[in-house]
Amino acid sequence: MTKTLEMGFRNEQGGSVTLRLLDPKPDLTMAQVRAVMQKIITKNIFATSGGDLTQVASIQVRSVDVQDLA
Repeated sequence: MTKTLEMGFRNEQGGSVTLRLLDPKPDLTMAQVRAVMQKIITKNIFATSGGDLTQVASIQVRSVDVQDLA
C-alpha cells in the first residue's frame, strides 16, 4: 500500500494547488502539517501561474493499494 500526503492550497487568483509527498510518517499530526503549510505560505517558497499561495485549503493522506497483474 502506498500512502501520499496531499497538501492543498489556494493561490491569489483562487485556484487550487496541491503538493504531494510520498510515504509520510505514520504519526504525523494535522497540527504539524498545518504549521509546515503556513511556513510555505509565509516564506513564499513556491510560485504558481495563479500567483502566490495564500491559504491552506485541505490536508489529507491518500492510501492506494496497487496489485500488479502477471
